[in-house]
Amino acid sequence: MAGSSAPWIGSAYLFLQSTCKTIVLPSLYESSQKKPSVFKALKLALADSTGSVNGVDMLKVHCSHPHLIVQLKFCKQENCRRFLQSYREGALQESLQNHLQVSLAMTTVPLEMELKAGNEHLDNMLKDEDRCLECIYREKPDRLRDEEITELEECLKSLIVHQSINNNMAVKDCMSLNSPSLPYPSQGSSLSPQVTFIFQGEEFANRTLTPDDHQKFAKLVSKKWKQVGRSLQKNCRALRDPVIDNLALEYDREGLYEQAYQLLLRFIQSEGKKATIARLIAALEENGLISLAEELLGLHSNEDCS
Repeated sequence: MAGSSAPWIGSAYLFLQSTCKTIVLPSLYESSQKKPSVFKALKLALADSTGSVNGVDMLKVHCSHPHLIVQLKFCKQENCRRFLQSYREGALQESLQNHLQVSLAMTTVPLEMELKAGNEHLDNMLKDEDRCLECIYREKPDRLRDEEITELEECLKSLIVHQSINNNMAVKDCMSLNSPSLPYPSQGSSLSPQVTFIFQGEEFANRTLTPDDHQKFAKLVSKKWKQVGRSLQKNCRALRDPVIDNLALEYDREGLYEQAYQLLLRFIQSEGKKATIARLIAALEENGLISLAEELLGLHSNEDCS
């Protein structure tokens, strides 16, 4: 399967359907009021199945009536094995039904489940665990986590930390998730309160990051991309541990350019219009990458950026 030094990363799709005609999971998830409750139930049930909140990562939730389809990413074989055992024994189904019942305040939420990896229907081979693992390992994730999922994660954390706050108010404050996420914010959109910033005694407009910035950063940052990521991490929860180390493992074969590119992509997707040049320049300065900062600001320094 995986080489001894290679990270074990695989992907699968979990298909969910309610067997009760009055409960339509995609419609519940598409509701701005019910979405956080459905997500919470999914998150808790998946954590139950692996024994860890980080055992499996949800990359995207698709609404395809009558199914709710969850794209899953596994970063360790042992976590995937535990998930498969929970799925095979019915523990995952029971856990999700219970969490949905509590989160949605319903008497019961009967479910049917199906697990796929690529073209393989894993339900037909659940007794052959190693074969299931092989199928999941062959299917590498084709996306980063959706910005919507990241926002729902933060919403859930907020609800857990502030349980004494009225639930409806907390959900209302967290939900601005109906529009699809874009890789780059509109350059005409409003910026963060810091309209300008100072670099080397000069004043620059604090614009949002552009595709050109993205490519220059990935090309020139070289081995210091992880240090820059940890500087950005201070004000970006989407880069919190162990995200940066996971990116290093996941894109090790593609090299430094792709690792750096994926790092900044995660930052841009998470922060939206708050992903500004000022924040990136500050992270570059903190790590001594002055020449790269100058390049991004159009100062055309000839110094070595590495």
